Amino acid sequence: MLNLVLFGPPGAGKGTQSAKIKEKYNLIHLSTGDLLRSEIAAGTALGLKAKELMDQGQLVPDEVVIGMIDSKLKEHADASGFIFDGFPRTIAQAEALDNLLEQNGTSISGMVALEVGEEELTARILERGKTSNRADDQNEELIRNRVKEYNAKTAPVANYYQEQGKFKSVNGVGSIEEIFDSLCSAIEALKVA
Repeated sequence: MLNLVLFGPPGAGKGTQSAKIKEKYNLIHLSTGDLLRSEIAAGTALGLKAKELMDQGQLVPDEVVIGMIDSKLKEHADASGFIFDGFPRTIAQAEALDNLLEQNGTSISGMVALEVGEEELTARILERGKTSNRADDQNEELIRNRVKEYNAKTAPVANYYQEQGKFKSVNGVGSIEEIFDSLCSAIEALKVA
């Protein structure tokens, strides 16, 4: 089973590339944001708990997100693997994900990180903001804060996987196909390791 954590700051191209990776490797894409929205829409117990917390302006606790991921793992037990997008964001989440996957008889194959400089990210997100209608994609100061927040909070997660020999960094600047080819090379290297 191929289980990948796709990593990168806002605007790095994770959405574009995860769709291509999903198709090539026949993986299930697990975006925590999408999971939360679908659980809420379905009115599940986890979804109702998440909605209650979100309505109060609180973050959804790790155990709720892990519960949703566990549900998806069991629902797709015969899958070729998964792409984890937006999770884990902390070492505690990475450890919880490792434990969950172990309980399900599998593990993380590796983390692939799209590396893109702050100026490029800012330009990309501002461009995306012209069509996304998201206020946070149209304010340069907010964009720079999101990138700083990402760099400060998620770098330890990259180190966590690096210490396990499960980390590959890919240049996220270039054509979509060039970046995809680099990602595939990194994924193939992780599969062999």
